[in-house]
Amino acid sequence: MGGTTQKNKKEKQEEQPVKDFISWFEIPAINFQQAVDFYNRIFKIDMETQFDGNYAMAFFPAEKGIGGAIVTGPNSIPGIIGPLLYLNAGKDLNRILNRVEAAGGRIVMTKTLINPESGHFAIFIDSEGNKLALHSKD
Repeated sequence: MGGTTQKNKKEKQEEQPVKDFISWFEIPAINFQQAVDFYNRIFKIDMETQFDGNYAMAFFPAEKGIGGAIVTGPNSIPGIIGPLLYLNAGKDLNRILNRVEAAGGRIVMTKTLINPESGHFAIFIDSEGNKLALHSKD
């Protein structure tokens, strides 16, 4: 009987729905330093870098929540097709969006209202040719 109880507990644990669907993200780059400089400039951050053989990574600072990095190496190919990643732009995405072109990127869609509850978004192409979005609750 003890085995059945353990089995039921295990099944219940396995049935728990996933709540956070993203746990990590990587933005591919060919010109690694150019990409790092781009994101450092638009977000006004200083990314920590790590070099490991054929790969290099620069980490977005994250104490809590979802982390990510810029990555270069085999099969790290930038592109404008595929999934669209929304980066948190804080309280007002225009602060970051206004730095995109000066940093070597291109704005595809300016700040656009989703709805009052969800906030705004904007879409840009980074210095490497990746299409990404910014999101803010403002």
